[in-house]
Amino acid sequence: MSIPYPPGEALTVQQIRDLDVLAIEHVGIPGIVLMENAGRACAELVYAALLNPARERVVILCGPGNNGGDGFVIARHLANSSVDVAVVLAAPPEQSRGDAGTNLRILERMGVPLVAAVAAPDADSPPGVPAAVRERLDRADLVIDALLGSGARGAPRGILADLIRLANAAPRARRVAIDVPSGLCADTGEVFDPCFRAEATITMVAAKIGFDQPAARAVLGRVVAVDIGVPQGLIPGREPAAERA
Repeated sequence: MSIPYPPGEALTVQQIRDLDVLAIEHVGIPGIVLMENAGRACAELVYAALLNPARERVVILCGPGNNGGDGFVIARHLANSSVDVAVVLAAPPEQSRGDAGTNLRILERMGVPLVAAVAAPDADSPPGVPAAVRERLDRADLVIDALLGSGARGAPRGILADLIRLANAAPRARRVAIDVPSGLCADTGEVFDPCFRAEATITMVAAKIGFDQPAARAVLGRVVAVDIGVPQGLIPGREPAAERA
């Protein structure tokens, strides 16, 4: 039985950033612990949604930032549960730094399949998304978007845009977004082109204020907010348990 987590009121991106600062700098929760909590919570929901965990293929699209770091944690937990999971790297590995870089190095040592979406500068390969990435997406049963987090602004470009379009066109895959679908403005609800079209969105701490816009609802799918360990007394609209008693 999981611990209940009330969804609470929707928050702005700046409120989420402020909560991260409070949790890390004032409460003393290391950022990598928050990332672990986020990725583990997402992985549990993803695993529960798999129709046949022993047979389904999961592809996680990961950017170099903290949203990609969440994706790396998800990949580790799914791999530990014997799920066929592969990670598509939207940026060279050295661009994943800090907590995200730590979790990527763990995947490398575990031997989780990592597929580069960006060829090395000296690679003799045609431009565009590599065939290995296209093949993974064509065979995927579930695609997870961990490319851009809630702080992203404007339309995705370059390889990010290419990966989103390919994910949306994947012939057999269901689609899940982590925190926010890449290409959606979390504050305004504006949907840029391209935008990952999720059937479910697992968002951190609370829904974002832009999620209630009609255009946003069309790409979010079902929204589930997960606890990442931020003390509830810091979260706007949440009463500490002691005050409810």
